[in-house]
Amino acid sequence: MILNKGEKLHVIHRRAYKEDQHRHFIGIVEEFEGGLARVTGHVYTVDTTQFIFVRRPEVRTRIISLVAGDLLVNIIPHSVELEKIVYLQEKKAVRITDGSDWHLDISEFTWK
Repeated sequence: MILNKGEKLHVIHRRAYKEDQHRHFIGIVEEFEGGLARVTGHVYTVDTTQFIFVRRPEVRTRIISLVAGDLLVNIIPHSVELEKIVYLQEKKAVRITDGSDWHLDISEFTWK
C-alpha cells in the first residue's frame, strides 16, 4: 500500500498560472483506495500583503488523487505535531517546521 491510514501528508497544489494562489494542505490520511486518499486537516494559503503562509482555522476533509498529477505530496513523519506547524522564510528558502528538529524544505515552491 502506497499510503496507510494515519499517515501525515503535506500537499502542494500545482499552480496552472503564475497568478494562481499558493495552496497547501496538511492533514492525516483517513482512508486510501485506488489512488484516492481521504485526508482531514487544514488549508494553508499565502497572505499576499505580508507574503507569509497562514493556516485557515476550519478543519477540512478532502479527497485527493495521487494519480491526477496536479498535486505534490510529501509524507510527514508520525512524530510531527501538525497543530504546531509553521512556515518560515529563511533568506530565499521556505521551510515548514513544528518547532522540533524536523523541517521540510519547500524552497523550490516559493512565491518569489
